Amino acid sequence: MDLSISHGQAQRLLKQRNMLAITATGLFALSIVLTLTAAHRDREVVLQPVLAKPLTLSSNHVDKDYLELVTRDAALLTLNRSPSNLQYWMDSILAITDPRTHGRMKAELMKIFNEQNGSNVSQYFTIEQLSVDPEALTSEVNGVLHTVVGSKEVTSEARTFRYVWSYSGVSLKLAGFGRVTKDGKGGGGGEGTSTKTSDNGGEG
Repeated sequence: MDLSISHGQAQRLLKQRNMLAITATGLFALSIVLTLTAAHRDREVVLQPVLAKPLTLSSNHVDKDYLELVTRDAALLTLNRSPSNLQYWMDSILAITDPRTHGRMKAELMKIFNEQNGSNVSQYFTIEQLSVDPEALTSEVNGVLHTVVGSKEVTSEARTFRYVWSYSGVSLKLAGFGRVTKDGKGGGGGEGTSTKTSDNGGEG
């Protein structure tokens, strides 16, 4: 009798141990699946700036409306400067610059800083048209660049500027920008274009 009871208890304990092992294995497998799913799922950040509609960013792609807004603000920041705000101008551009191009960008901005610092030359840009390509991560801004010496406007020229972006996760950073110039070297008699990043909106 005692042997039969002991055998029954051993069988129950064995079943409980097997069930516990199966449960633990299942939970472990489920945790692995959830971890892999979370790692590969697109991250999203909902933005609510002062707009008529909210914007959503995905780690999978850049929203066209968002790229337009960032380009607009970047153009106003990069193309409007005066001797009195050069330090803020340079620091603000570097703050939105891709770390991989930070050194080159700073060197180019320092050239403009040193040339314009202490002068009485200012510039401002009026945007007339803006186009973006979310797939290529580029933007182009057309408008008029005004140059002012003292309080007198001395030039007013139609210009096009191109902005190149990098996108990682949900972070959009400026990789470079400059004036699009006609170099006259396009094939078949057409005009080619090139981006003078080192110009950065300056006179040239």
